[in-house]
Amino acid sequence: MAKQQFEFVRLLDNERRVGPTLASVSRHWQQAQECFLFVSPHDDDVVIGGGLMILSALKEKVPVHVAVVTDGAMGYCSAAEKDNISEIRRRESFAAFRKLGVPKSNIHWLGFPDCQLTLFQGRRPATAGEAGAVMGFTGLQNSFTELLRRVKPNQVFLPTNADLHPDHQIVHRELLISCFHAAGDIWPELGEPIKRTPYLHELAIYCNFPSPPKLRIKAPEAAMKKKLDAVLEFKSQKQIQSLVDSLAKAGPWEYLRPVEFSFYNPIVYKNRFDEPPRTVHMGL
Repeated sequence: MAKQQFEFVRLLDNERRVGPTLASVSRHWQQAQECFLFVSPHDDDVVIGGGLMILSALKEKVPVHVAVVTDGAMGYCSAAEKDNISEIRRRESFAAFRKLGVPKSNIHWLGFPDCQLTLFQGRRPATAGEAGAVMGFTGLQNSFTELLRRVKPNQVFLPTNADLHPDHQIVHRELLISCFHAAGDIWPELGEPIKRTPYLHELAIYCNFPSPPKLRIKAPEAAMKKKLDAVLEFKSQKQIQSLVDSLAKAGPWEYLRPVEFSFYNPIVYKNRFDEPPRTVHMGL
């Protein structure tokens, strides 16, 4: 008989935590404060890489928000869809996230032009009608900072920066710095600062992680079917069935990698210079 509950395995230094819930394997879980934000460069990315995580979070009564960064305008696979693919993909996205259980009100469309994110790095005054405008400015850092302050997630999920797609790499870089903007006093018109920077987790979409993941999710059969059915909603993407076949063949697992920061501290390097194995005085 197929197992009917999730299983989570988290690797922590020399410890291996195994449990039936995210809370049971977490170091920092605070149920009342938990709020997850999934940042999807394209509408289908976090369904592919994080559909099981979304389902498990909702099962544990954690509010889930999804931010779709680009408008999908370059995702057409036939000439007939070229002029309306953005609207087609928006409808597909609502259907996919509905199957996962994400409320429509928790889906945030940032509206940046697909495959043109290089033009929207940073923050600048917006011209009339320019994409991504919020409070008179545009740019990924502007939109991400406003969104983080409005949603106030304590955990954020996004595709790994090892993915080949430039949009994934840019979103990763811009979101990370935006987490620090959101926790600071900069740009007060974008809302009150968040209390602390959220925990960040990478999802694998197309490529392996740059270093090994630390969390594994194993889903029950019913949850895996929900994920695959959600991915299938992106019907305009002609290769979607082959992708679903690959996901099904790979099995009911997802892996996540924590994004960890090591801020500069000169003490880290002090002993390398103060206590060398042998001192040679040159030129004396």
